[in-house]
Amino acid sequence: MTDKSTHIIETAIKIGLIALLAFWCYLIAAPFITLIVWAGIIAIGVYPLYLMLKKKSGLSAGWSSTILTLCMLTLLLVPSYIISGTLLDNAKVLSSHIKNDTLKISPPPEKVASIPVIGKKVADFWQLASDSPKAAFGVYNDQIKAGIKWILSSVANVGLGILMFVFSIIIAGIFLVSASGVKKTFILIFNRLADGRGEELTRLSRDTVKSVVTGILGIAFIQSALAGVGFVLMGIPGAGLLTFLCLIMAIVQIDILLVLIPLSIYAFSEYSTMPAIIFLVWNLVVGLSNNVLKPILLAKGVDAPMAIIFIGAIGGLILSGIIGLFTGAVIMVLGYTLFMLWLESGETEIAEK
Repeated sequence: MTDKSTHIIETAIKIGLIALLAFWCYLIAAPFITLIVWAGIIAIGVYPLYLMLKKKSGLSAGWSSTILTLCMLTLLLVPSYIISGTLLDNAKVLSSHIKNDTLKISPPPEKVASIPVIGKKVADFWQLASDSPKAAFGVYNDQIKAGIKWILSSVANVGLGILMFVFSIIIAGIFLVSASGVKKTFILIFNRLADGRGEELTRLSRDTVKSVVTGILGIAFIQSALAGVGFVLMGIPGAGLLTFLCLIMAIVQIDILLVLIPLSIYAFSEYSTMPAIIFLVWNLVVGLSNNVLKPILLAKGVDAPMAIIFIGAIGGLILSGIIGLFTGAVIMVLGYTLFMLWLESGETEIAEK
């Protein structure tokens, strides 16, 4: 065997061992990747607040990070506790009514029966539920049990998601303290990958993530939180699920007025006029606040198409659960931005030739 052949074999073995080591490291770190990525996104989003707190208070980096982390945990846990409490109370009340046969359901409107294909069946079941809720639920006992099992599983997943949020926020606090070191690391990585453009790509990545966090996720959080407050105060059934639905819609850039307006109409049929009017005005303010918040929080704008954000959010939700809903949107927009930059740099090189 020639020296050249021996060298090729040795090189292949070394590459294989390095690849094996890298893959092994990935398998070990895989459960924490989404958590760490989300922590980094949070850290970039709140970094200006961290600098402002540090400057105004005169506290050390550690204390400033600790205070900001505690504030974020409070903002996460208090609404989660209120919404989960509301969900449990609603479930207990519904279970009690079904068990004691005291559940009251209004009869179906006449127009329901005229709906093509399913109208007659829906109207018959609705009428049965109005006359005897217990008998109606007995007809679909297996389906209801399956639905309850799915709801309990979903609630458990949401609880796990909230726990992951807590850990991410704590890790984000650690990132804030070591921000300069993290930035230097990314510059070194990008320098190795892009021939000395580390500073530029790091700045672009930071600005892109910051824009998505403040201009998309930030607005979605604010709108859904305000909507949730209205649902809870008004006593809307399933307030927690409706709030989560509003959050998803806001992230994927679908107007949450599609949820708020029907609920406002529902309020007029179930509550007295004055509270219903106040609820309607509140929902209009929350729904239209998007037009006010975007110019404030989205100074530089996010150039990615809505389809990229939609695919990232929904794909992330399917892949990584509730945290993936947020990380997916950010990662897809970041990937799209870097990809477009790569394409533009290629056009520049062709034009120069």
